[in-house]
Amino acid sequence: MKVIVGLGNPGMKYRHTKHNVGFDTIDILAKRHDIKIKKKEFFAYTGTGYIGSEKVLLLKPQTYMNESGISVDAALDFYKVGIEDLIVISDDLTLDIGVLRLRSKGSDGGHNGLKNIITWLESSDFTRLRIGIGKVPEGSEVIRHVLSKFDKKDRENAKKTFEVAAEAIEFLLEEGLEKAMSKYNGSVL
Repeated sequence: MKVIVGLGNPGMKYRHTKHNVGFDTIDILAKRHDIKIKKKEFFAYTGTGYIGSEKVLLLKPQTYMNESGISVDAALDFYKVGIEDLIVISDDLTLDIGVLRLRSKGSDGGHNGLKNIITWLESSDFTRLRIGIGKVPEGSEVIRHVLSKFDKKDRENAKKTFEVAAEAIEFLLEEGLEKAMSKYNGSVL
C-alpha cells in the first residue's frame, strides 16, 4: 500500500489557496480513480482504492499545515506502512507556477508542513512532489502569499499543473520514481 498525502489547510476559507495545492491534486486523483474521500480518521479525510494495480490511501490532513505530521504518522502506524511507501504532495514558493519537482528525499525547504512531517517521522527519506506556486511578490509576506488564491490567469495554469501532478503520481506508481523524475521534473506547461 502507498500512502499519498496532499498537504493543505482545512475549511472553506483555505479552499483553492496556493498552500492547498496538495488537496487539489489529491481531489483529482480521487476523481480519476473513483476513490471517495469521506472517511474521517487519522486527523484527516481519507479514501482507499487502487491506482492501477497499486492499493493506495489518499489522505488530506485536517490538522492545519503546521501539524501535518500528526496525521501522517498515525496513518503510517495504523497500516504498518514504512516511509518508503509515503508520497507527500506540497506547494513550493521557490518554484514558478507550472513547475513540478519530484524527489526521493530532502530537506523541508522551509515548508512548515514538510518540517512537521519530518519531525514526526524522524526522517526526511520519503518521496515528495513539490508544486510551484510562484515566488513571493516583492513587498508581500510569505503567509499572505501562500494563503492567497491564484489570480484568474494563474488559476488556469495552476489547474493544468494539478492535472499533470496527478499524472506524475500515476506514472510514478506504474514506472517508478526515477522514470517519473526524468519525465516530470521541470515545467509542465
